[in-house]
Amino acid sequence: MHERGGAMFTGIVEEKGKVSHMQLGGESGVIAVKARKVLEGTKIGDSIAVNGVCLTVTSLQHDGFTADVMAETIRRSSLGSCKAGSQVNLERAMAADGRFGGHIVSGHIDGTGVIKSMIREENAIWVRIETSKDILHLIVEKGSICIDGISLTVAKLDESSFAVSVIPHTGEETTLLGKNAGDIVNLENDVIGKYVERLLGIKTSKPEKQESKITMEFLETFGF
Repeated sequence: MHERGGAMFTGIVEEKGKVSHMQLGGESGVIAVKARKVLEGTKIGDSIAVNGVCLTVTSLQHDGFTADVMAETIRRSSLGSCKAGSQVNLERAMAADGRFGGHIVSGHIDGTGVIKSMIREENAIWVRIETSKDILHLIVEKGSICIDGISLTVAKLDESSFAVSVIPHTGEETTLLGKNAGDIVNLENDVIGKYVERLLGIKTSKPEKQESKITMEFLETFGF
């Protein structure tokens, strides 16, 4: 889910912001976030991903911005649990001529997950997240997943959860390691996987016996 289409992100968090105000109404809400870096070059109407959710800037201050949040987003993402003082991951939409890093992120949240455990192994932290089968079936080991707006590589996968390894730099630059078991996080599947699923599904949606030319061998040949 997102508040505005057309924007593209990379999952490389630019800074941690702090929620200064959160007002929730019947059909919508307003979030105000203290920030610095993401304000550079930002205009009213521009898109900023807040914990992975694409929001449209409605006003700017010298030390922050505000954005409207639709009721559906509040219900289906972790933004509804934000309050004054909550830290959030922030990223401006990628400019058309910007350098690409991370992976393609739309700011359209596919759902949420629950942190089940956080275990240290040497200098990294293993974070295991439980989520729905709808999200899990599009996850592959060594593939990408966006967690609260952070592009991470899936290291382990089972029938009910997946795990990522978070290095110290990522931990310092984002909010993930400040969370605890039981906390809810926003999840966005790799958009390439969603397109592949759609393309491979064309064969089953047509009654005629026309086989799809897109096979796993085809995808591997072209680097997918």
